[in-house]
Amino acid sequence: MLTEERNRRMTETGPGTPGGDFLRRYWFPIAAVSELDKEPVQPIRLLGESLTLFRSLKGGLGLIAERCAHRLLPLMYGIPHESGLRCAYHGWIYDTEGTVVERPFEPTCPPLKVTSYPVEALGGLVFAYLGPEPRPLLPRWEAFIRDDLDRKMSFTPLPCNYVQCMDNSMDPVHFEYLHGHYGNYLLGLRDEPPAFNTASAHVKIDFDVADHGLIYKRRLLTGESEDGDDWTIGHPIVFPYMLASPTGSLGFQIRVPVDDTHTMHINYTTSQPKESGNPTEVIEHTELEVDSWGRVNRSAGIVVPQDMMAWVGQGPVMDRTKEYLATSDKGVVLYHKLLLDNIDRVGRGEDPFGVIRDGAKNEMLEIKKTTTEREGFNIPGALRGRA
Repeated sequence: MLTEERNRRMTETGPGTPGGDFLRRYWFPIAAVSELDKEPVQPIRLLGESLTLFRSLKGGLGLIAERCAHRLLPLMYGIPHESGLRCAYHGWIYDTEGTVVERPFEPTCPPLKVTSYPVEALGGLVFAYLGPEPRPLLPRWEAFIRDDLDRKMSFTPLPCNYVQCMDNSMDPVHFEYLHGHYGNYLLGLRDEPPAFNTASAHVKIDFDVADHGLIYKRRLLTGESEDGDDWTIGHPIVFPYMLASPTGSLGFQIRVPVDDTHTMHINYTTSQPKESGNPTEVIEHTELEVDSWGRVNRSAGIVVPQDMMAWVGQGPVMDRTKEYLATSDKGVVLYHKLLLDNIDRVGRGEDPFGVIRDGAKNEMLEIKKTTTEREGFNIPGALRGRA
């Protein structure tokens, strides 16, 4: 268990907090690029800050303050302009750097600038950086830079802290019970046959910390060989907020810290186009389904909603002073140590784990790919190992 102070230090996301200062050393996706075609001005909340994302008529992207400096109207009502974004109330125009470049009816215009942050587009997503300069490079993961893949992005807001999502990803043993035994139980309630092979139990687990923020969680199940991919390669996590696909497909579960008690979950998947040279893109927005008791829709047979049940069920911010960690929580302990150690590194003025500044190392970041599907759980390939 953690002390209250260490739990707070680890889960805070806002400006001026140790955890928030740490998170501000990374780039985070905040929107789908294509959605700016329909809604070129969007309200954004990230790391405890409310902001405005817009695309100017010339195509420039800007991320600036939530409200106009004049009379504090929310800029989400703004009108795109060639120079930037015009406030709907009195017509003040902000460029992509947050500088006021036009003030109608004002005879003099002393310099005025509102908060602004860098944004970049990559892989169909808009990424934002809220930290100090010089900014690090936006990591060029293979899934994001390939232009020959179909892409699907599903956005789901969650009422919980992002660390709960990542704790779950660092815990391979839960798959055996939450998605195995519990999944079969839910199927039984619907008079459907079991779909999960629960005969294979975990024998041992381990974790390898690699370059570029990569952590490979490895497991060995009964009846498996140590020469298998599950043990020699494992399931990759990208510190501090992504879970990668464990197989040859390219994709991520991205857990974006909105604030201390909310996370935006982005399920980012790719596949080979049905028509060569004609990749497609699908954007979805889904809401967490709950019943009158507040129980999350557990969708028997589907892994991700079962994970969301676990994340959200622990409360907005899990009280880790009351938990009792066990042998199966080796990965959770490692993740917490990495968080706290890297929060301290940022406090000393150092870069945290996974930050990239060398362009030669950022041309295309690759993740070790497994050659076989995970064994031990009879789940359709598209759902396998997504926990």
